[in-house]
Amino acid sequence: MASISKLLIANRGEIASRVIRTARCMDIPCVAVFSDADAGAPFVRDADEAVRLPGNAPAETYLRADLILDAARRTGANAVHPGYGFLSENAGFARDCAAAGLIFVGPSPEAIESMGSKITAKRTMAAAGVPVLPGITVGDDDDADAGVDGAALGARVAGEIGYPVLVKAAYGGGGRGMRIVRREADLLDAVEGARREAVTAFGNGTVFLERYLDSPRHVEVQIFGDTHGTVVHLFERECSIQRRYQKIVEEAPSPAVDDALRTELGAAAIAAGKAIGYVGAGTAEFVLGADGRFYFLEVNTRLQVEHPVTELVTGLDLVRLQLLVAEGQPLPPEALTASVSGHAIEARLYAEDVAAGFLPATGTVHGFTVPDLPGVRVDAGVAQGCEVGVYYDPMLAKVIAHGPTRDDARRRLARALAESRLHGVVTNRELLVGILREPQFRAGAIDTGYLTRHDPVRLAQSWRAPDADRVHALAAALAGQAARRAHAPVLARLPSGWRNVVSAPQRVEFTVDGAQYDVSYRLRGRSVDASVNGEPVPEIVLWHACADAVDLELSGVRRSYAVRTAGLTSFVDSPLGATTLAEVPRFPEPGSRAAPGSLLAPMPGTVVRIAVAPGEQVAAGTTIVVLEAMKMEHSVAAPVDGTVAQIGVTVGQAVDLGTVLAVVEEPA
Repeated sequence: MASISKLLIANRGEIASRVIRTARCMDIPCVAVFSDADAGAPFVRDADEAVRLPGNAPAETYLRADLILDAARRTGANAVHPGYGFLSENAGFARDCAAAGLIFVGPSPEAIESMGSKITAKRTMAAAGVPVLPGITVGDDDDADAGVDGAALGARVAGEIGYPVLVKAAYGGGGRGMRIVRREADLLDAVEGARREAVTAFGNGTVFLERYLDSPRHVEVQIFGDTHGTVVHLFERECSIQRRYQKIVEEAPSPAVDDALRTELGAAAIAAGKAIGYVGAGTAEFVLGADGRFYFLEVNTRLQVEHPVTELVTGLDLVRLQLLVAEGQPLPPEALTASVSGHAIEARLYAEDVAAGFLPATGTVHGFTVPDLPGVRVDAGVAQGCEVGVYYDPMLAKVIAHGPTRDDARRRLARALAESRLHGVVTNRELLVGILREPQFRAGAIDTGYLTRHDPVRLAQSWRAPDADRVHALAAALAGQAARRAHAPVLARLPSGWRNVVSAPQRVEFTVDGAQYDVSYRLRGRSVDASVNGEPVPEIVLWHACADAVDLELSGVRRSYAVRTAGLTSFVDSPLGATTLAEVPRFPEPGSRAAPGSLLAPMPGTVVRIAVAPGEQVAAGTTIVVLEAMKMEHSVAAPVDGTVAQIGVTVGQAVDLGTVLAVVEEPA
């Protein structure tokens, strides 16, 4: 096979930048493709050349094989790396690349096809002697509107599988289209919702039902094959910390796997790879029960999001191996004799609101920094100034730490995340730190039910000081005062006589997640008289204040507070935690209030379903409208018993945060 002379990356975000980083080290020029929403993204600047894909939604950009192949033709690229997601596991795209004379950096179309359907995959694995769970297929085509016989399906599930049952998209991954059903009454809604979501995410509405194991471990094995018939495994990864069936913390090796089990898992993974003639990087995924028995889930025929933990414990560059194998070279000796050194843990930073049930968040990134600590790696898809929208997966970056032991890696990662600064969009950073510092996680006592047993909101708050928001409101007020005094921005540099001057009383009001913080203060040299919400703050010494930093001593304890301001929003970080404060204007513009009973859009998105009609009587908890954002469906339910007085949207309509979706009136 020919050498790769120029590589087009048919993806976006951090994985595009990651591939470019290795290709550059191998002296391979790179081409990026980008949507309109990604025009200013870092990966576009990282590439040697870039080609625009007009539009924003995946279906009109990153899922358009014809546009990507045309970009390769126009730039003279002779190879395509699909990254993960989008077209990475699309057998048709792999064939199209071959027909266009392009090297596809991945397995053969036949291997992708055999594993692209979870149904075919399980049959193939069972024939290869890999343990599998029983299952049922619903829908053999991509028509999610085709009716499902709920009674017949319920009878089959009861007879062949039993409850609980897991419903998942047959032709995709990443948790999309996945539902857990514990009783027959909920089965039909779950199947129909999963089919709609599967069509949107993968273009095929076929779903697969299988027995659901409550709170197993999710353990996967990295496999690698070459065109010379060699298939090896590069050890396992633990991926049990999940929300919405998507991983958020991964590590290698698994704390639950000993040498004997590692040998069994590795043998099963190699058997899976050989059964389909696997070439390139792939992952065999398993569920591991408390009894030590494991069952096949799927083979992901691509590079995984969590591949960095394998790289850090083996010292291998998996993208480099992909490119070598794609050129027809055999796996190098270091891949054939790999061993595990130390431990690595990865945390995925998502733009999402943990307190709101992990709803995706949008916004402008006003700052993103991770401290440069030993053993810490950052794979980021955003930088300052980037817009986080609704079109793509909400992952912003991955922060990975490596250390001699699991505890070393855990401590390094927790510190790196705690000191990170990511402003302008709500993230799950505080949850990640809370998980890493929680006793059961520290002990390795984890499974897929971890975030069911542990309240995510409490975990996120567990390392924050109870009075962080109150103190940060004071720091933001003092930073704002310093910024306004353009002639004297730093108190410590003022003439000594000024330190005896008493300033006029000042007042500023902030809101934090709906809570109000009314700050009143007066400078008396280095001392500050202040109160928050009418409660005095004692013993304040102001050592230093400027627009972006405040050095403040409270009750004898001195701390530094980093402040970043964007418009009326201030972001404050300190050892107490992080707070986003919205300043309340003194003279707000007149605005309208939503009518009582209004159901507001909790995020920007698209209306995909309206479940009720005006005039209909509904009970509290009844689904009223279903939104889709970042490839996930989100139901908006009636908060009370009442009557649907108004439906304010239509199916297919794009809505902004706060849009009135419907009005539910309570009985008089």
